[in-house]
Amino acid sequence: MDNVNIKILAEALNLSTSTVSRAFRDNSDINLATKERILAMAKQLNYQPNHYASNLREQKSKTIAVIVPELANNYFSLAIQGIESVASAKGYHILVYATNDQFEKEVSFIQHLHNGRADGIIMSVSGEANDHNYLNELAKKRLPLVFFDRVYEDIETPRVITNDYEASFSATEHLINQGCVKIAYLAVNKTLSIGKTRMQGYIDALKKHNITFSDELIIDCTNNYKENIDHLKSAFTELKPDGVFTSVERLAFATYYACYDLKLDVPNDIKVIGFSSLEISPLLNPALSTVTQPAADLGKTAAELLFKMLENPDQISPNTEVILKSEVMQRRSTSK
Repeated sequence: MDNVNIKILAEALNLSTSTVSRAFRDNSDINLATKERILAMAKQLNYQPNHYASNLREQKSKTIAVIVPELANNYFSLAIQGIESVASAKGYHILVYATNDQFEKEVSFIQHLHNGRADGIIMSVSGEANDHNYLNELAKKRLPLVFFDRVYEDIETPRVITNDYEASFSATEHLINQGCVKIAYLAVNKTLSIGKTRMQGYIDALKKHNITFSDELIIDCTNNYKENIDHLKSAFTELKPDGVFTSVERLAFATYYACYDLKLDVPNDIKVIGFSSLEISPLLNPALSTVTQPAADLGKTAAELLFKMLENPDQISPNTEVILKSEVMQRRSTSK
């Protein structure tokens, strides 16, 4: 049953709303059997108590939820810093949730946030599954949502992204201009919005320069660090690419480790470029060429958009899309 409130639950139990409320507040002045009956009916009706609204019905939680695929990633750390700077200036706190690219966790977090724990959500999606209708429940709860970086194309909500296609095209073209003719593209999830867009930029750059696209040079990787290194060592040994384009940050490290183990010299044997916002990229050996995204600005812009939705919800179109530009930084890993 959708939109079950405390009044409907109380009527179903033939109890007063104050009695039901005390059960969820774990008051000591309520009979244990009555409490268990209330909780059982709540579960049956899929009722989720709004603890904040029950105490401060007209006030806000003054909290923003941030959902990201991972925390051990400099890009998302910088984005969270950007979000926090805006939230702090508005007198808000942030709650950070990491899905580890698991769709089940993403759904669980969203359902958890229905109870009034946060006034809005900023999310970079896990990318799994085809049915994202659970997010439409947020609209019923009037809980604003802003996507950033990774988005679900079938969900209509404001988003802040980067020019992934153009950046990917430029990065691939840079490898070609440096003499590469057999370029491997390292992918994690090709169903993600960024996965499809970045791969298309790679493919179109090859086409422009009359380099035949080979599906075997699209190397599917996972979220497991060691598995990726072993997989890349096998792929590089078999395919012998002269260039590598990593679609996400962690795959650049895996590439460096694989090349080290195989005694492949970067950039003389193989050239490497990848999406990364790592501040230490220039300090790696060799310095890593990157597609550097404005991660902090991305988070800041997403937060500013969310607060506009909170303050003037009718003035922000659900089709709002803000695109920030990434920059190709050429360093020694792609030098001739």
